[in-house]
Amino acid sequence: MTDEQNTAGTAVADGGAPNVVGVPAETEPLGVAAAALALTPPEDNPLRDPQDRRLPRIAGPCGLVIFGVTGDLARKKLMPAVYDLANRGLLPPGFALVGFARRDWANEDFEQVVHDAVKEYARTPFREEVWKQLSEGFRFVPGELDDDASFVRLRETIDELDRERGTNGNHVFYLSVPPKLFPTTVRQLKKHGLADQSPENWRRVVVEKPFGHNLESAQELNAIVSEVFSPEQVFRIDHYLGKETVQNILALRFANQMFEPVWNANYVDHLQITMAEDVGIGGRAGYYDGIGAARDVIQNHLLQLMALTAMEEPVSFDAKSLRIEKQKVLAAVHLPDRLDLHTAHGHYSEGWAGGLKVRGYLQEEGIPADTRTETYAAIKLEIDTRRWAGVPIYLRTGKRLARRVTEVAVVFKKAPHLPFASTATEELGNNTLVMRIQPDEGITLRFGSKVPGSQMEIRDVTMDFAYGGAFTESSPEAYERLILDVLLGDSPLFPQHEEVELSWRILDPIVGYWAEHDKPEQYPAGTWGPASADEMLARDGRAWRRP
Repeated sequence: MTDEQNTAGTAVADGGAPNVVGVPAETEPLGVAAAALALTPPEDNPLRDPQDRRLPRIAGPCGLVIFGVTGDLARKKLMPAVYDLANRGLLPPGFALVGFARRDWANEDFEQVVHDAVKEYARTPFREEVWKQLSEGFRFVPGELDDDASFVRLRETIDELDRERGTNGNHVFYLSVPPKLFPTTVRQLKKHGLADQSPENWRRVVVEKPFGHNLESAQELNAIVSEVFSPEQVFRIDHYLGKETVQNILALRFANQMFEPVWNANYVDHLQITMAEDVGIGGRAGYYDGIGAARDVIQNHLLQLMALTAMEEPVSFDAKSLRIEKQKVLAAVHLPDRLDLHTAHGHYSEGWAGGLKVRGYLQEEGIPADTRTETYAAIKLEIDTRRWAGVPIYLRTGKRLARRVTEVAVVFKKAPHLPFASTATEELGNNTLVMRIQPDEGITLRFGSKVPGSQMEIRDVTMDFAYGGAFTESSPEAYERLILDVLLGDSPLFPQHEEVELSWRILDPIVGYWAEHDKPEQYPAGTWGPASADEMLARDGRAWRRP
């Protein structure tokens, strides 16, 4: 692939500001935005290409095809992210967006749908000049995924965009459809020549999670996708990995000398990784029941967070090096011998959330009375490496919990000796470094400090870093970063099939045990989960953090 396919060049005339090639800054609003970005020092981020220190990463000529464009993901995330990228000057002037769905829409109808989604959900302000240029590249193809005539129309639409918009045969196919439709879609792409690429152009496919529902189905899905696309063409989206604060885990560890010497079993007592939601399943009964909290969150989000937290320093921050280190962690994971004592799962029952009385999971519309699908899951793992041997890692996730929060907590061992009277440190806890992913993105460090006064009394205090207070620019939404990475062919944030399969090897025995031996335990909505989850840590002499 040539540099021209992926990034726009620059030209400086008469000592003036650099312009994006093909986008005259004096006449093109996107060119103005791109030129302004080129002069703005980018935020420090180890995942950025070194070239980004001089220029923003700008996609070359290309188009994006969204299958399932009428769904919530497309409306709330994908369409607004495309607009925000255009508004930041990171898309080419001839960028094309194609929607494919079972709707009898004309191009104008699709344009209105995107307009409404952008107005409601976009992160950046609406600018008429940006919208006018972007919307000229919108097309809609009505059809069914198993209908050959629909894909003939899609092929004709893409060929037309290559001629009229200059997309040069470079297209991404985003599968925003249920996983059961992945095989049909990718095979249709192959049948109609839409997956074919050459040295002059590229084709890529984006697969949304879940990547299967167990190891066997993940392997089958990978085999089907591999029939059509080569590994470098496949991008598996885990939107959590696009969040700035997730990427900052790497910056925190490897850009700061103070943390790495104590990031090991000599000093760390345990890790806690939490993704708590205060909402129920909403209208997702058809999707959620049969999947559950462990498959929906632990298999991808939490195990990826664990791998980033526990991995060794990569030789570089390219995709291959990051992937190797994450795979080493996942391959070294050790399950506890007693799954009955070191795992917990449950259903939320009726209770209070946000000051309102809410119904339980079994009362939700569309949920069978005899379901065994969990809405809460907690597991204990260990990593059999020299760095982490003997350090327990606790993962938990659930719906209808006390508050919405995602965090990684590194809990350190207590000092082996305290030269103070026992009454001076009676309530002193463990030093803890907490990386908050959402909602209040930042880092908290808890440590002991003397209370002002004539006596020696030590109490836990916290030191807070908040993204919103430290940086004047707002963080891009996760899908902005991920879509741009796909358009550029940059894959460090996308798990490959090896990571997916290793994650299922960890989770399958646990979910299988629950299916055979345990019914989910009830926990009241608005609490922090079932009693068995607290008992799991209490057996180890520990307790869950209260975020």
